[in-house]
Amino acid sequence: VGGRTNIVANAIDRHVRTWRRNKLALIWESEKGEVRTFSYHALAREVCKFSNVLKSMGVSKGDRVTIYMPRIPETVIAMLATAKIGAVHSVVYGGFSVEALHGRIEDSESKVIVTADGGYMNGKVIELKKIVDEALRRTAAPENVVVVRHTGKEVAMEAGRDYWYHDLMSMPLVRTSQRCETEEMDAEDPLYILYTSGRRENRKRYSTPTAGTRSACMPHSRMCSTLKKKTGGGAPPIRDGSQATPISSMLPSSRERHR
Repeated sequence: VGGRTNIVANAIDRHVRTWRRNKLALIWESEKGEVRTFSYHALAREVCKFSNVLKSMGVSKGDRVTIYMPRIPETVIAMLATAKIGAVHSVVYGGFSVEALHGRIEDSESKVIVTADGGYMNGKVIELKKIVDEALRRTAAPENVVVVRHTGKEVAMEAGRDYWYHDLMSMPLVRTSQRCETEEMDAEDPLYILYTSGRRENRKRYSTPTAGTRSACMPHSRMCSTLKKKTGGGAPPIRDGSQATPISSMLPSSRERHR
């Protein structure tokens, strides 16, 4: 009773204060074989920066952020940054139709959408930004769209609404202020929203509590990912083209893989 927590405190914050700060927390591999890695320290830095970006857009505790992305490191950063400031993220599979995306944005009343210029799926480019643009023609919200440059494909950018991720992350205020306090959350405060598939009238919405997700991470890491404490990296690799998953299965674990 009265417990206060935040999933980011468990996933990142406590590790950057120990010898684990320079160990790998995230490994990403693209369909083309490109590899990007982040230590706990580097991941914490990027999460803090994007948290400050979201706060500059008016996102605060309890607000909703829709993440419609390919499975790239920025997806994890966006999820963790949203959780860090106490906002609620709704991850929409990067490939769902305009109607599916529109329904989830409207139902969640999202304040910001985080997307990419596109994503790769078995060698083909999924035009995510184009789908977002069409979905937003059907609703008044959200106020801002953050776009990650991933494929390099040219996309339409609406002035005053759409912003490039790399531009925002390089703003002087964000670049020089790399600290962001982790918001304390009640155990039952929502962490993320998931929707079932199917027609809009039959779709169900589930809000997952902060403490419940945190409690599920340890046994998942121990039994499914065989993570150990002594040596090795953090979370299992994620690959471009895979389906986006909830934060519980993408967070760097409190235990580390034995190699």
